Amino acid sequence: MKATSFAPSLPSCFTTTISFPPFVFPEKLGARCTSVSVSARNRSSRIDGFNPPSSNTASPKATFRSGLEGDGIPASVPVRVAHELLQAGHHYLDVRTPEEFSAGHASGAINIPYMYRVGSGMTKNASFSKQVSTHFRKDAEIIIGCQSGKRSMMAAKDLLAAGFSTVTDIAGGYTAWTKNGLPTNP
Repeated sequence: MKATSFAPSLPSCFTTTISFPPFVFPEKLGARCTSVSVSARNRSSRIDGFNPPSSNTASPKATFRSGLEGDGIPASVPVRVAHELLQAGHHYLDVRTPEEFSAGHASGAINIPYMYRVGSGMTKNASFSKQVSTHFRKDAEIIIGCQSGKRSMMAAKDLLAAGFSTVTDIAGGYTAWTKNGLPTNP
C-alpha cells in the first residue's frame, strides 16, 4: 500500500485550521468533503463516515490516524499540532537521553529514554515499553518527541506493537519545537 502526502492537495473544504497528519491513505478519505465538528469540552471529534464509535481524540486529524495505527504505522504531526494536542490533554513523552532532556525540554514532558549513549554510539533501552507502562495506561493519548524525529518514530512504532493505542510522533522533534517558539523548560 502506497502512502501519499496529504498536505499538497487539500480540498478546499479542508483549508481552515484543521490539521491532518502528513501521510494519509487516499482510500480512507473518499472523494467527498466531510463535515467536521470538535468539542473541546470532552475532547471528542466527529468526522462523518470515518470515526469509530470509540473515537475520543482532540482533533479531526487523529481520527484518520486510527487506520494507520492498525498497520503499525504511527501518525506524525507538526510541532504546532503537537502543542495543541498537549494543551488538549495529551501527554508529552520525551524519548531523548537524560542529558538531552536536562539541557531543555517541552513544558510538561516526561522523559523516558528510548536509547542511551554508550561510548561513541547509542543502544536501545531494553525496558523502554515497560517503563512507559509504569507512567501511562495503554489507552493514554501520548505524543512522542525526541531531538529531530527519528528516535520518536521508532519509539512510537514500538509502543504501538506493545499495545498502546493512541501514540503520535512529533515531526521534527525538540529542534522544531524550539524553532517554533513553543514553551520549554531549561
